[in-house]
Amino acid sequence: MRVMVFVKTTEDSENGIAPTPEALEAFAAMDDFTEELVKAGVFVAGAGLKPSAQGKRIVYNGPSRTVIDGPFAEVRELVAGFSIWEVKDMDEAVAWAKRCPNPMSGESEVEIRPFFEAADLAGFVTPEELAAPRDGERGKLGVA
Repeated sequence: MRVMVFVKTTEDSENGIAPTPEALEAFAAMDDFTEELVKAGVFVAGAGLKPSAQGKRIVYNGPSRTVIDGPFAEVRELVAGFSIWEVKDMDEAVAWAKRCPNPMSGESEVEIRPFFEAADLAGFVTPEELAAPRDGERGKLGVA
């Protein structure tokens, strides 16, 4: 099972405040933890994200598109970074997340969400469609 682990932003991370010595320690601890995930064969990919002030949102309404410039409200709902893990089940993902050092100084939060897997689509597509690889470059990447 693949899961995406979101690290939620904090006021400090969203405002681009220079890292404190404590924050630098947290970064080092996260690097060590990520190395543990890699050695265990759990870590697939991950990255940190710049503050939402540097982002854009696209609002879709039928054929129209509206671009909204950051920063965005509700800091605790924004994502500061993510990683993708390959685990046997959600219990294993939670166990790894509980071992994770605090990703931010002070109170912080991570969210774990499972990816849709082929088996989840069984009621919507035929077994033949599930077994057939995707065409084009997307298929080479293994992207659903």
